[in-house]
Amino acid sequence: MNVTKRVALYFLLIFTTRMWTQIQGVVTDHNGAALPFVNIYFEGTLQGTTTNGNGFYQLDFSQTGKHILIFKYLGFRTKKEVVSIDHFPHVLNVSLEPESLQLNEVGIRVSENPADRIIRNAIAKRREYRKKFESFTADFYSKGLIRIKDAPQKILGQDLGDFGGGLDSTRSGVLYLSETLSQITVHKNKFKERILASKRSGDDNGLSFNNASDLNFSFYNNTVEFGNPLISPIADNAFSYYRYRLIGTFYDADNHLINQIRVIPKRARDRVFTGTLYVVEDSWALYATDLKVTGLQAQILPADTIRLRQDFNYSKEKDLWIKTLQRIDFAYHILGFKGSGRNTAAYKNYDLNPVFGTKEFTNEVLSFAETSRKKDSIFWKVSRPVPLTPEEIRDYRQKDSLQDIRKSRQYLDSADARGNRFTLGSLLYGYTYRNSYTEKSFSVSSPIPHIRFNTVQGWNGQLRLDYTKNNKERGSRLTMGTQWAYGESDKRLRPMAEMGYRFNNFSRPVLRLRGGNQVAQFNENNPVTTFGNTIASLFFENNFAKFYEKDFVETHFSREVMNGLRFYSTLGFEERKPLFNTTGQVIIGDNETPYTSNNPLDPDDFENAAIVQHSIWKLELGVRIRFGQKYLSYPEGKVISLENRFPTLFLGYEKGFASSLSRNNYNQFKLRIHQNFDIANKGEFGYNLRSGFFVDAEGNSFVDHQHFNGNRTRITRDNYLDAFFLLPYYDLSTNRSYLEGHMEHNFKGYVMGRIPLLNKLNAHLIASAKYLSTAGNRPYTEYGISLGNLGWKKF
Repeated sequence: MNVTKRVALYFLLIFTTRMWTQIQGVVTDHNGAALPFVNIYFEGTLQGTTTNGNGFYQLDFSQTGKHILIFKYLGFRTKKEVVSIDHFPHVLNVSLEPESLQLNEVGIRVSENPADRIIRNAIAKRREYRKKFESFTADFYSKGLIRIKDAPQKILGQDLGDFGGGLDSTRSGVLYLSETLSQITVHKNKFKERILASKRSGDDNGLSFNNASDLNFSFYNNTVEFGNPLISPIADNAFSYYRYRLIGTFYDADNHLINQIRVIPKRARDRVFTGTLYVVEDSWALYATDLKVTGLQAQILPADTIRLRQDFNYSKEKDLWIKTLQRIDFAYHILGFKGSGRNTAAYKNYDLNPVFGTKEFTNEVLSFAETSRKKDSIFWKVSRPVPLTPEEIRDYRQKDSLQDIRKSRQYLDSADARGNRFTLGSLLYGYTYRNSYTEKSFSVSSPIPHIRFNTVQGWNGQLRLDYTKNNKERGSRLTMGTQWAYGESDKRLRPMAEMGYRFNNFSRPVLRLRGGNQVAQFNENNPVTTFGNTIASLFFENNFAKFYEKDFVETHFSREVMNGLRFYSTLGFEERKPLFNTTGQVIIGDNETPYTSNNPLDPDDFENAAIVQHSIWKLELGVRIRFGQKYLSYPEGKVISLENRFPTLFLGYEKGFASSLSRNNYNQFKLRIHQNFDIANKGEFGYNLRSGFFVDAEGNSFVDHQHFNGNRTRITRDNYLDAFFLLPYYDLSTNRSYLEGHMEHNFKGYVMGRIPLLNKLNAHLIASAKYLSTAGNRPYTEYGISLGNLGWKKF
């Protein structure tokens, strides 16, 4: 766009903006190019605004007379503008000149890197500034924007549509645009946010996901929680991770000397930043930050590079540099999707000496005002500190005008008609018929992904039919399904059906009914995956999975009784029958060498089973306690925060009764405690401890013994904190007391990132220890060193 057209656009923006905007204009560089995100505020205060992506700003102000405005932008000279206002609106366009940096050699010893001196002083002051910001309240504004470029039309045969109407003819455009206005309250490690206004393009529910808690980054902490904990360039141990170079110095509009320092990682694959810090001489406070991190370092898989910039303004009243503006820019690409995004956050009306009542903080960290989603365009024009760009204005207008159409039955039926077409991909991935207007769907699974092998059924597979009915307004969900499984070797058709209902999205009461015929592993946790067992059997003649048959009916109910305390109950009846091998088929192996039997107690006994046929009623009761559980209260439901400052505790009771064989009746009491947490930048530590004991269970069925998860198929598990590496699956199963423990520390990049050549693998070193004690047996232990995060690039 040439300069004439750009200027015309700026003036169009100015005169089409609300006329009650008091001071407005455009900020450009000396060549007339717009400068985005220029920090603008009244001298000596934190009252101000920011230019948008096109250099346009608007500042709500109503006092006539003479005032001093500060225009601050990194890389350019801070400018003071004296404005005399006698009427409104007042138009003030400003041009900024590039900053002229100089190296200050006064007081610098030749033997010392001048940047190191500055950083040491900043580190020495870090705790003081962190303490000053450990308690405050502020008004917060955030705008999130995500763009997509050249979006694919289909993935896995499914039509992706036009992403809410934001794409142009090249399938590029805005995926997500939203704004949030809120009040935040912080005290030490406690955080609370109340959203006063929320707006999302194309969605009249208006729920924005730009929460302040997710954007609360402070480099005065030793680590910055940015996906992974990243080392701050002014952390106590920063010199172990960074080198520094003084680029130059300059004076701001209030004659503060600012040091511009290049931050250089010593090892590129450490969890560190790269970029520039701006440090105020003498006070050693942060003036600004401009730092980058890769998605790999932050463990944010889709992201390529993330850039975090912060601006601090000086408050004469508080004699303190206070964060007023933050921008996060990122580029992403994954699975054929690529694009960029930006989050802009502005802070104002700080109170650094708040007085809190005893009930100021609860476990609710986010809430919405009742009218937060009902604010009109006039409210947003008056309230937003960062003006919209033409692109954002277009996106709001286009999607908001389309949303009534897209919610209509005619449109939804038309969109469903396209998505409900049966294609070749439906044979591989299944078929789903949707009625979006009534919030119903009907699915038929594909039998192909469910074909597997075991020695009891031979080749077997299943077909599932599922029906779902949602009610978004009430937060309820009804599901009904039926499954038909068939084995070619035992020639048995095994049906099963289930129905479930979730009543709401707050306490999430769930009622579920299930029944049918099923081939089940003795260990109900299914430690042997169907894929792993298929490979181990057909290629290595290792039929690790052991099965029995059950006809059953059961009902399950659970709900959250109070925050952090969830109650579970299951009552069921089971008719159990033994099963035997029906095939010796292999692909690679010696057919004359038979598989082991289906008896987990004696793999060489092909005549007798581990259980005899019997029936039993079974009752399970349990509570899950998440201590200090934090949660977010959205208008449609409650969302649990996954913060792990405290462990999670499970208490359970299990009873088998009214069995056809009285010796099978039993009682079991059990306890489990687990937690995962970060240890600064040293990685993540996790533990999982389980204990229990049986009462009156001397003769109970092997099905009801406590079994422990092994992994002898070597097929990757999702969670190794719940399984052993080498333990045979049923060798230590017990109906007496037991104690099981798993501990694991994932160093992530802390170790492997420091080893030349090996650091190119991006692998994580993991150390683990496992323990199992059962009554009457010697304790079993395992220790392991392994590598995680193995793959190629993003995968």
